[in-house]
Amino acid sequence: MMVDLSTSFAGLTLQSPLILGSSGLTRNVDRTCTLVEAGVGAVILKSLFEEQILMQTGHLVAKNDYPEANDYISSYVRSEAIEDYIRIVREAKAKLTVPVIASINCTEAGSWVEFAERLRDAGADALEVNVMRLETELFADPAEIEAYYVSIVTALAGKGLPIIVKLSRYHTNLPMLVDKLRAAGAAAVTLFNRSYQINIDLNREQLIGGEVFSHEGDFTETLRFTGVIRGCVPNVGISASTGIYTWEELTKVLLAGADTAQMCTAVYKQGATAIAEALKGLRHWMLEHGYQSLSELRGRLSYGAVADPSLFERIQFMKYFNARAAQD
Repeated sequence: MMVDLSTSFAGLTLQSPLILGSSGLTRNVDRTCTLVEAGVGAVILKSLFEEQILMQTGHLVAKNDYPEANDYISSYVRSEAIEDYIRIVREAKAKLTVPVIASINCTEAGSWVEFAERLRDAGADALEVNVMRLETELFADPAEIEAYYVSIVTALAGKGLPIIVKLSRYHTNLPMLVDKLRAAGAAAVTLFNRSYQINIDLNREQLIGGEVFSHEGDFTETLRFTGVIRGCVPNVGISASTGIYTWEELTKVLLAGADTAQMCTAVYKQGATAIAEALKGLRHWMLEHGYQSLSELRGRLSYGAVADPSLFERIQFMKYFNARAAQD
């Protein structure tokens, strides 16, 4: 029996459900070619960060003795960063045999509209938009925060590029937000964006950066919300991200309802082997369980498909253990 791993995601046809996630791995196109050969279905290029552009601009402006030149400096830095990224997109499209997804990390909507059009013209197949804010304002209105996310999608949608919104898990009602993003024109969402981690240096008594890579425990929340979003918002594409290390996590998120899964940390640590082994394991599992295509298994264990969807809602340990004790 043959197994078909092809899938559809954000209007794109992929040879497999495994996507090489946006990271330093995809900054160098020649290196990315080797990883594509291992079987990934698409590649998401390293993100262009608006915040980084603004920081670089601020650094140069601070060193400038001619205030009247500040606007020119800001425009030049931004233009150079965008042109460099456009060149990477063109090179990736010329050398890679799978869909190329551009990625931006933005803080405002309007400034990226023209850029999205240029990415389309450069050949990008889709655009992943990283929108992540940690709210610290005591009187911030959650409705206004959601409206901010929706405004970015609204501004970028309709420019000829499928929009994929990469979200954090820090939202009051994630299914409702995803549904609003879908209505605004988002083709898909990525769950989740790994946030910058912090730690404390006890010797120096200072805040420092934390662990860069994800951990196996991170996967459980990815799995939970993949299943919930698939059940609550069936008409949006889902890419599961954070904690996808082996064929087991890949297979589980597909059963929960993901269209694709993004791999990053495992590839950093194991190289192309991580990709090849994950796809090999998925094929083997499908053969053992009698599946010939991903459409046959996708979402079979989503929030809307399981007999007891409250299993996705259980977040208190005592509730869980009491339920187990009652069964015993």
